[in-house]
Amino acid sequence: MRINPCALRACFAIAAAAASPFLPVGPGRAEESHAIAMHGRPALPADFSHLPYVNPDAPKGGRLVWGLPGTFDSLNPFIVKGLAPPQIRGYVIESLLSRSNDEAFTLYAGLARSVESDDERQYVTFRIDPRARFSDGTPVLADDVRFSWEVLRDHGRPNYRQYYAKVAGVEIPDPLTIRFDLAGVGDRELPLILGLMPILPRHATDADRFEETSLRPPVGSGPYRVSAVNPGASVTLSRNPDYWGRDLPVNRGLYNFDEIRLDFYREANSQFEAFRRGLHDFRVEHEPLRWHDGYDFPAMRRGEIVRDVIRPGVPQPAEFLVFNTRRAVFADIRVRQALTLLFDFDWINRNYFFGYYSRAGGYFPGSELSAYGRDADSRERELLEPFRGHLRSDIIDGSYRLPSSDGSGQNRAALAAALKLLAEAGYDLEDTVLCNRSTKRPFTFEILVTTRDQERVALAYLRDLKRAGIVARVRNVDPVQYDQRRINFDFDMIENRGDQSLSPGNEQFFYWGSAAADAKGTRNYMGARDPAVDAMINALLAARDRTSFVPAVRALDRVLMSGFYAIPLYNVPEQWIARWNRIKHPATTALTGYLPETWWARQPGEPVKWARTLHCRPSTCCSRARWRSSLSGLHCAIPSTRSRWQDGRQGSSPMPRPIARSRRCPPISSNWACR
Repeated sequence: MRINPCALRACFAIAAAAASPFLPVGPGRAEESHAIAMHGRPALPADFSHLPYVNPDAPKGGRLVWGLPGTFDSLNPFIVKGLAPPQIRGYVIESLLSRSNDEAFTLYAGLARSVESDDERQYVTFRIDPRARFSDGTPVLADDVRFSWEVLRDHGRPNYRQYYAKVAGVEIPDPLTIRFDLAGVGDRELPLILGLMPILPRHATDADRFEETSLRPPVGSGPYRVSAVNPGASVTLSRNPDYWGRDLPVNRGLYNFDEIRLDFYREANSQFEAFRRGLHDFRVEHEPLRWHDGYDFPAMRRGEIVRDVIRPGVPQPAEFLVFNTRRAVFADIRVRQALTLLFDFDWINRNYFFGYYSRAGGYFPGSELSAYGRDADSRERELLEPFRGHLRSDIIDGSYRLPSSDGSGQNRAALAAALKLLAEAGYDLEDTVLCNRSTKRPFTFEILVTTRDQERVALAYLRDLKRAGIVARVRNVDPVQYDQRRINFDFDMIENRGDQSLSPGNEQFFYWGSAAADAKGTRNYMGARDPAVDAMINALLAARDRTSFVPAVRALDRVLMSGFYAIPLYNVPEQWIARWNRIKHPATTALTGYLPETWWARQPGEPVKWARTLHCRPSTCCSRARWRSSLSGLHCAIPSTRSRWQDGRQGSSPMPRPIARSRRCPPISSNWACR
C-alpha cells in the first residue's frame, strides 16, 4: 500500500494538536509566552487584537505595482549566488515569529504559537501552530524547522551560517515542538535570531541544489504565492485565499492587496519616468535634488500623487564613502584620516542638498546608541580599557568632531592637516601630484558609484582630492554590476548606506566582524579586522538589560570611529515616499517608518481627498524656514475670500497656483502664505 506523505504529515499534526499542547513545566523551566523581547518585556499582551500601526479594518483587494531598481536572476534570497527579490521573504516565506515594527526588538507568535526560553537564554523552544500550512496545503512541522536550520547553516548566506552554527543541538519531542540547545553560547539574542529563521518545506526544497540560482516559484507558508515570473523584469505575487494565518493578531490589517507586482528597472531615470506615467504605484526617493525639483509634473499638480515625509524613531540612515582596507592604498589609517579631512561636507550640503542634511561621526546617528559627541561613561571605559592603546582619546572623551568649513570650497586648514598626515604615511607632493616616496607612483584610486546622486557627490569630492594632488576617478556602473562588485569586494571605494535598528545584535558581526572580512557576500565592505570590534559585539550580545546594552553599543561606535573605515557623508533624518492617491495607508506610522504591507487600495466610489503635496518652489531669496516648510510636504497657496484650499479637503476645491521660478523674491504679505 502506498502512503500519501502529505496525509501522513497531516495525521502527525492532528495527533500533536490533540495531545497536551504544552510540555510540563518543571523546576528551572520558563513559562512559554506569546512573545519574546531582547530586553525587558513585550509591549503587547497575550490577548492583543492587532499591531498598533495597522488598520485592522483595511479592505482587501486591488493590486500594488512596486517599482524596484536593478534586476533579478533568482527567487532564492537566502544564498550568495544570484540576485533575488527580497520580498520573497515575509510575503512568501514566513519565519517562526513575527517582528513588531513598533518596538526595538520584540517578536510575536506567528508560525510558532508560543516561544519558551530560560532567563540565561540557554535554550529556546518553539511550538508550531497546528493550523499552519504551506501554500500547497502541507502542514508545517518541527521537522521542516530542523531542515531549514540545517540547510541555511550549511548552504545559506554567510550570516545564516554564522548564526545557526552556534546551536549546540536540536530536539523534536513531538511533531509540532522543536527545542534548540544554546548552552555555552553566551548569545542572548540567538533565541530571537532563530525565531526569525525562514521556514522552508522539506518536501519541496532540494538541499543538494540549494546554492544554485533558480526561477522556480518557492513553496512557502506566507500570505502570497509567486504566480508569474518575467525573468529579469517582474515577479507577480498573488494573495493566497487559503492563507492559514490571515486571522492571527500579528497579521490583522496586513497584506491587503490581492496582487503585488514587482517591476524592475535597470536605470534610475527610467524608473522615475515610469512612476510619473503611473506605471507603478509608489517610490521611495533617495535623491534630494529630485525630491525638491523633480516632482513638478501634471499628475502632481492635479493632486493625484501624495508625497509623505516620515521621520522614523530608529537611528538615522547614513551615507558613507567606504574604504576597502584590503587594498594597499587604504591600509594605512593615516591615509584614511587624511581623506576624511579632505571631504568638504559643508560645500556639498550647501550647493547640492540645499543645506538640508547634517552628519555625525558615528554609525548610530540620531539615537541614544550614538557615541559621537558623548563622553564615555564608566561602563564604556571598562569595556574599552584592554584596547585603549589604539583608540583616539578625543573619541573616548567625546571631543572629536568631523571637519567643518565655511562652505566656500577652500578649506585650507583641512588641506594642510591632510597633507601632513599623508607625508607621515610616506607621500609627498611632486609638482601637483601626490606620489609615494618610495615607489614614486602617484596616489590614485577609483570611486565606484551607481546613481546620479552618488556620482555628483563623488565628482565634488574629486575636486577636493585634486587640491591635495590625489588622482582619483569615478566609475558609474549599472546596479547589477555594482552589487556584484560590492559583494565580491571588487572596489577601492564605494558609497554605501548604513541602516541600523534600536537593537543591534548578531548582524554587527556580519557588518564588521573579523570573520566576515574575507567572506564574500557579507557587508564588511571595509575589511575591518579588529579584535576590539569583535569584543564589543560580544559585549552587546551578552547584555541582559538596556542599561548594560547601550554602553556596549556606544563602545562599539567608538571603536569603529577610531578605525576611520569610512567617510561620513550625511545623515538621512526622513523617509520620502511618493505614491499615487489610489494607494492608502494607516493614520499611524510604525517606529521604523513606512511599511507597504500595511497599505491598501482605495475602494471604488470612495471619495478622493486632495493630496498633501508640494505645489511651489520658494524663490532663491526666501528664508530658510519657509524653504524647509515647503520641503516638508507643505505648500504655498493664495488664500481667497470666496474659497480656501486646505490640505485634506474633499471635493473640487481649487488647487493652489504654483509660485513661478524667479530670481526676485515675491513680497511677503498677506497675499502669499506658506501653509
